Parts: sequence; structure tokens; C-alpha cells
Amino acid sequence: MTGPLAAEIERLLRAEFAPTRLAVINDSANHHGHSGDDGSGESHFTVEIESAAFAGVSRLQRQRMVNGALGDIPGQRVHALAIKARAPGEA
Repeated sequence: MTGPLAAEIERLLRAEFAPTRLAVINDSANHHGHSGDDGSGESHFTVEIESAAFAGVSRLQRQRMVNGALGDIPGQRVHALAIKARAPGEA
């Protein structure tokens, strides 16, 4: 079951990037009791996204694009966000 924050992340990324592939993975259970675990069950995520918007864009800029699309979620509402952003056809 997807929590409200994971659903919001997915909605924002779909709207911004029209991805050909998107996975929002809740890693919070792996960090239960560790730093940043706020008890919400939605504190740590991995985003795997593939979009034409990332073609010809550096890895750092892709991370900035994703973080920008998510507004106050990274660092404020989520403790940790791992981003794997690719353009179609990239390994």
C-alpha cells in the first residue's frame, strides 16, 4: 500500500517529467529506529525515474531537477531521498 507522501511524490514527478518509467520505493522500514526515522513510515525513499527530460543533462542537474519538482519534500518532509534519474535508452 502506498502512503500519502509516496503518492504525492509520484504525482509531482509524473506531472513534471511525464516519465516512461517511475518507481517510488519506500525504504523507511530499513531505517526504523535510525536517525531521521520520524515514525511516520515515510521518511526514506528511493526514486527511480526515466524521462526524456534528462537527455543530455548531467547527473547532478538531474538530481536538482527532481528535487526542484518535489518542492519542500526533500530535506523537510523526507529525511532521505535517493534519486536514480535516467534518459530513455541509458543503462
